Amino acid sequence: MTPEQKDILRDTWRAVAPIADDAAKLFYDRLFEIDPGTRPLFARTKMPEQRAKLIAAIGHVIDGLDEFDAIVPTIEALGRRHAGYDVTDAHYFSVGAALLWTLEQGLGVAWTPAAADAWSSAYTLIADTMRRAAAESMVAA
Repeated sequence: MTPEQKDILRDTWRAVAPIADDAAKLFYDRLFEIDPGTRPLFARTKMPEQRAKLIAAIGHVIDGLDEFDAIVPTIEALGRRHAGYDVTDAHYFSVGAALLWTLEQGLGVAWTPAAADAWSSAYTLIADTMRRAAAESMVAA
């Protein structure tokens, strides 16, 4: 990830932060719309708490952009936990689409091609790390 992309991620996340819970609601509504198969994964979940976890996780990644290697173990652990929730590779694509759509809605004119590229790159890096850890945990089991 380039320094410019990291700056874009920080700047756009700061713009989303004041509407974080509304953005998280939009995200989950969009996720369930484009991939109804994800809804049962949250059947026993208290959605206000889940939204807070989502926002905290994204914030943690944004805070760790300059020392990404230091947060990789946390991201890998998250991937292993998601494997236990029956999250599939296909779900990662739906989540990515819902996330990018949500950011586009929340950022409006600040959602530039450069912002879309930065967020897409960041999400791909995180999702690939989570998926790899999940796959490794399934082999080890």
